Amino acid sequence: MSGATRRVVIVGDSIAGCTAARELRALGHDGPITMVGCDPDGCYARPPLSKRVLAEGVGASDAWDLSDLDLTAVTALATGVDVERRVIRLAEGDDVPYDALIVATGAAARRLAAPDQSGELVVRSLADARLLRERLENATSAIVVGAGFLGMEVASACAARDIPVTVVDVDPPLQRILGPFLSDAIAARAAARSVDVRRVDRPVELVGDPVGGVRIDGIESTADLVVSCVGEVPGTHWLDGSGLGDAGGVDIDDRCATAVSGVFAAGDVTRGSDESGRVRRTPFWSNAIAQGRVAAASALDLPARCTATDDYFWTEVLGLSIKVVGPLPLVGAPTVLEGSVEDGSALLEWTHADGRRTVVAYGMKKAVGLLRRMVS
Repeated sequence: MSGATRRVVIVGDSIAGCTAARELRALGHDGPITMVGCDPDGCYARPPLSKRVLAEGVGASDAWDLSDLDLTAVTALATGVDVERRVIRLAEGDDVPYDALIVATGAAARRLAAPDQSGELVVRSLADARLLRERLENATSAIVVGAGFLGMEVASACAARDIPVTVVDVDPPLQRILGPFLSDAIAARAAARSVDVRRVDRPVELVGDPVGGVRIDGIESTADLVVSCVGEVPGTHWLDGSGLGDAGGVDIDDRCATAVSGVFAAGDVTRGSDESGRVRRTPFWSNAIAQGRVAAASALDLPARCTATDDYFWTEVLGLSIKVVGPLPLVGAPTVLEGSVEDGSALLEWTHADGRRTVVAYGMKKAVGLLRRMVS
């Protein structure tokens, strides 16, 4: 099938989907592109939502302008896919036929509230961030459930406004990914800024309707804000019965191809095998970009211009920027190349058992390109 007639459909107006659309045109595809998405705020980058948007407002969000790509945008919810007929079913409107399909439906926030319990706050969409920022204006106390990247970023937004905040998790801050060395440093920084980090033995329960607190070991704690930052659920519900994915995600290979011919996937909806053969999800912004580009190339039967993995991510915790390049998780103590962790400015290096390296700029201004060169 020629490029002029190949119909490429992207389901999901995520950063992976938007990247795939732009890469299709960059690779010379002049055929029809249809993007099916249901976010009323359109296409935007999600990393700023828990950082700049909470601090500066909705104007700080990074909108994606796709008007130059000559694509057909369909604002609708995809409810299914017929892989034999190669059509996407929509909640409203006609079926959308495709020759190549890119699944980029991302993930939704995992929730703790009971089905009939209202008022749970999460941060996944621009609407979520908008609501939380409005609530921050008048809050005098906050509880954040989850001490991962998102949870610590939300806690940072509270601390920046002098809102007393308690972070609750079964593990220390960021330990599951960054390891005990950096987790201890972040915990010390949190304590110095009056952020109360509480370890629990079991998941907490949200209480109230609307939600107004948590129950920990039978004891209730209340706050003006209760924010759940407990991970995400891959957006695979519309793929039931297609053989493309399950509740854990859509499996892809290094070409972002799925088990079904003509269907590719990218971004937070995916899972793949790492170098050791473990199947896992890597829901980082950099991977969504890389996979979007690779999926676009594969949909056109062209060689990709990058690999489907990009071991880079960054976060901001209590005014401290942390940039990481290299495989995760981190185990043991690093080599300190520059500076001092105690002073909040250090360049750190971990060497893994397989010889690969990870470099972390902990509060130190270093260009990402330099960090990439250090581990290449």
